[in-house]
Amino acid sequence: MRIFLTGATGFIGSALVPELIQAGHVVIGMTRSEAGEQALKDAGAEAHYGTLEDLESLKRGAAQADAVIHAAFDHDFSKFVENCEKDKRAIAALGSVLAGSDRPLVITSGTGVGSGEHGEPASEDVFNTKHPNPRIGSEAAGNALLEAGVNVCVMRLPQVHNPFKQGLITPLIAIAREKGVVAYVGDGRNRWPAGHLSDVVRLYRLAVEKGERGARYHAVGEEGISSREISEALGRGMKLPVVSLAQEEAQAHFGWMAMFVGLDMPASSTLTQRRLDWRPTGPTLIADLEEARYV
Repeated sequence: MRIFLTGATGFIGSALVPELIQAGHVVIGMTRSEAGEQALKDAGAEAHYGTLEDLESLKRGAAQADAVIHAAFDHDFSKFVENCEKDKRAIAALGSVLAGSDRPLVITSGTGVGSGEHGEPASEDVFNTKHPNPRIGSEAAGNALLEAGVNVCVMRLPQVHNPFKQGLITPLIAIAREKGVVAYVGDGRNRWPAGHLSDVVRLYRLAVEKGERGARYHAVGEEGISSREISEALGRGMKLPVVSLAQEEAQAHFGWMAMFVGLDMPASSTLTQRRLDWRPTGPTLIADLEEARYV
């Protein structure tokens, strides 16, 4: 297939490009820069200039493809709500080109949207419209496309990691470096799910090749690692003290990250593994944190 990939030069996208090419697909990667164009060409992909703000560029990219993977997202969390709205518009634009065909569109969300109401791990078959994360708008946009006949499915991401980057843990490292201490909230028993980058990109490929219309998939290798365990690994690696903070201290210490640090959001991938015959085999989050270089 010719696959249009947004976010093609990002953390996940740059690993997804060779995964798709090695499987025999042609990748049209979206970029906004000459450096990105060169990186895509060096990886064996075609380059398409565009941005999330330029909806016409998104439509042109999708129009020349047999399938679309939308992995781009603006991670400026100081404008998180605004960026979630931007993602909704991008999804709608991509879907408008695919309407009336069976060409698949894989969009991206977070596992928290599948959280239940009683602390059980998030499930693929749950869409929690009451979840406080504004990213639920991405799935709402996908639902609207589904009702319009678009072949759309959802990839829900946990903390995606390798030794160099670890999702929301990466900004926690920056905060710890600034504050001189690694902190967690309360008893640190709240859990975050994780998935190794190599497993995540393999699942994206399986979703675009074999995904079912309307399905939701969880790229989860580990259901939940406690924030205390994560903090202790960071403390060892950064050679910093590890402390517990009260909830009322979180905003002052973590800033914009305060909305996330205390959340308990375990997630299961049991249904995903069964439906797409996917088995995560990559290193654990703690193993990658132990291998990370903090200087």
